[in-house]
Amino acid sequence: MTDVTQPSFTAPNYLCPICQSALEQHDKQYVCENRHSFDIAKQGYVNLLPVQFKHSLNPGDNKDMVMARRAFLSANFYQPLRDSIVALQQKYKPNGCIVDAGCGEGYYTHAHKSATTQVYGVDIAKEAIKLAARSYKTCHFSVASIAQLPFANGYADWLYSVYAPIKAVEFHRLLADDGYLLTVTPGAKHLWELKQLIYQDPREHNQENHHIEGFTLCDEQHLRYEMAFNHGEQALTLLAMTPFAFKSSEQLVESLSKVSNFRCQADFTIRLYQKTP
Repeated sequence: MTDVTQPSFTAPNYLCPICQSALEQHDKQYVCENRHSFDIAKQGYVNLLPVQFKHSLNPGDNKDMVMARRAFLSANFYQPLRDSIVALQQKYKPNGCIVDAGCGEGYYTHAHKSATTQVYGVDIAKEAIKLAARSYKTCHFSVASIAQLPFANGYADWLYSVYAPIKAVEFHRLLADDGYLLTVTPGAKHLWELKQLIYQDPREHNQENHHIEGFTLCDEQHLRYEMAFNHGEQALTLLAMTPFAFKSSEQLVESLSKVSNFRCQADFTIRLYQKTP
């Protein structure tokens, strides 16, 4: 007999962000029993962030930041990180429903898709989701707040957050009782050489706060390697996708545009937690 509590691995299973009832797809819309409806965009994503829930007109990264991140990630400077987090998922929970909370343009999201996984990417930035949905058709993408993820309690088996805020209560609600939460945060020396160009007194990233209420830490890894940028355009895409871009002088931008051999350290802390029932 089929276990009806298991999620479908074909159609997405979303909740209405307004009334939290199930959404069903009808033609090019998702509709709930209370007749709240959400259009499916031509790129394939659905916007589940009603205007009354927004804190600004266009929340999240703008188009320029999204395109800079796509250019940088497409060059695979962060591929060792992507490989590491996928390897952990394959080791601990190779099957089931996976949610990328704060997925951006989907670089990490689509790498988790297999014949036995249902993969969702959620981000508040419409431009990022638009690009992700256009690029990775085997995953499901939605515009939504990670503080109110559009899924039922216990729906996800694996949830991860790469450089996105940790919403402990919401993540605990979403995960199944044996589910896992993976987080990626900057290591102490992440982008140290870039920080030295921007700040007179650069400081290492804080590594102390790793406790998350409702979760038990079960694995921790530190990934460090050197990235080599062979021309200025690559270095500028790195700068543009970071918050450092807002603190950069015109002189720094011009200097980076002319480099032919800029080396910068990547340093990540990867932590895996299991939900505490």
